[in-house]
Parts: sequence; C-alpha cells; structure tokens
Amino acid sequence: MTKLKGILLTEGMHGMISQVEGLAKSLDLEFIHEKIELNNFWKFIPPSLTPIKNFVFKNHIDKNFHIVISCGRKSVIPSIYLKKKYRNKIMNIHIQDPKVSLDNFDLIIAPEHDGLEGKNVLKSKGAIHYLRDNELEENEDYLKSRVNKERLVTFIIGGPNKYYDYTNKSLDQIFLKIKENFISKGYQLIFIPSMRTPQNVIDKAQEYFDDNQIIVTNVDKKAYLSSLKLADHIIVTCDSTSMISEAAMTGKPIYVAQIPTIKNNYRFKKFFELFRSLNIIRDLENSVDQWSYKKLNETDKISGYIKDKLKNYDFS
Repeated sequence: MTKLKGILLTEGMHGMISQVEGLAKSLDLEFIHEKIELNNFWKFIPPSLTPIKNFVFKNHIDKNFHIVISCGRKSVIPSIYLKKKYRNKIMNIHIQDPKVSLDNFDLIIAPEHDGLEGKNVLKSKGAIHYLRDNELEENEDYLKSRVNKERLVTFIIGGPNKYYDYTNKSLDQIFLKIKENFISKGYQLIFIPSMRTPQNVIDKAQEYFDDNQIIVTNVDKKAYLSSLKLADHIIVTCDSTSMISEAAMTGKPIYVAQIPTIKNNYRFKKFFELFRSLNIIRDLENSVDQWSYKKLNETDKISGYIKDKLKNYDFS
C-alpha cells in the first residue's frame, strides 16, 4: 500500500516542529514541512477574528497530501482553509487548543493539563514529540569524546517567554545549584541551549562553568539527543513543557529549574502537578536523588487511535 502523505504546518519553533513531526513519523507518513507566514496585520489578529481565506497567509499550498497536521496560532487558519477546500479528501489534525470552534478540525490533540474537552479531542500526558529511543542510541557517541567523568548531568535551557523572564539573579541561582549539587560532587555538566536561549545566557554559562564542562554554544540536534542518552540526571528550565515532555521518554530523573513568574502560569502549574504525580519531575533544590518512572510514549498512544480512524477514511 502506498504511504499516506502529510503536510506539517507550524511557525517553525522547535516545540511545534517536534510535535507535528513526531506524530507524522508515528503515523508512518511521507511528509513535508511548511513554515506558515501570515500577511500584513493578520499576524496580530486572533484566529477567532480572522477570515478563512487564502489571502491571510503567504504560503501557496498545492494538494499533494492526505493529512494536515498543524500546531501553533499561525497555522490554524491555513489548516481550516485547506479542510474547507478539500473537505473529506483530507484529514486535518491540530495540536494544542486552536482557540476557535473545535468542529473546524477532524481531530484535536491537547495536553491533559490544558483541560480542553470535545468529542474530537485526544488528550496526551504532556506534549507529544519526535524523539525515539533509536535516535538517542544513534547519536550517543556525538558528545562522548568530550566526556571525562563517570557521572553526567544534562542541563537543557529554554528562554524568556510571556510567563518567565530570565534575570541574572534567576540564572545565578540555577547555575549555583547545578554547581553545588552536581559539579562539586563529581558530575560533568552538558549544557544544551534551545532556539529561544538568548546569546547572553550562553555567554554567561561559558563564563560561569569551568573548562571541564561541556558547553554547547549553538542549537545542535545531535548534541541534544546525545546529551539525553548520556545523562544520569536531566535538568530542564520550567518555561518549556515540550522539552520536559521529551526528556520524560528517557525514564531518567528530571529536575525542573523554576524561575519566578511574570504572569499567571496556571497551565504550567497543572502540567507540573501532573508530572509530579507520575513521579517524573522534582524541583531543582539542594539535593540529588535517584528515582524511576514509567517512560512516557504518548505519541505512539495517540497515533494508534488515529490509525484506527484512518482505516475507515476514504481519501479518494
């Protein structure tokens, strides 16, 4: 049987790409990425107030796909437009709350902590993502030549967003805890930045930590995968539920480096409560513990349900 084809619509951010690509791979689709760009002032207008017209977005998308997988605010209107244009010849799936009527989509995938309800809503524990065990194994050796200690701690750092600000004081407190809890006790640090990590934060890490630590200074997927495989413990900043969800597929202890909030972070709190209840995370404080939990594999769970739906779907 010929593989189904998919088109992935995102704004180009790592967390979004990880989710749409993870689902596409789990569904065994042939797929292409389309980074959505909105025209003029439409980029500032919420989807609920935006017309379902192709003049809203710059992208010219030809019909050469069966499944649309979208994620992020900018991708909402293009996904709905394609569904209205091609109707039952395609399936459209949106990841996260689209902030419009859920009836515009065949399926919605939303994290359990979002509290989104609907007959076409599939719920996941945390964010779905693209990571697989075999990818971690294939990239394990990427950083191995720089390892000089038996125990390793990986620190995955995000960046400022509308909920969290990266002040020097906050960073100093996190860096000090890593130094005192891990480095002073014989661990080697692997520092992994993300697309949202400001250059001054990377520079600060280079200055703060000694030359024996592994400081990755640019966004490097191979380094990221290698660090997850090599680590004994993982630390992730609180601003990225997607990277915490990705780390949870390892089964390794995950510490969350908390940062003071600048606005209500209710959704983040619900996420942390869920992951604490599953024994996946603990806050980065002043001690190092060892614990285990059942590895999360939400992407395959969700895709299994969709595959059953596809058996009854006619794309002709």
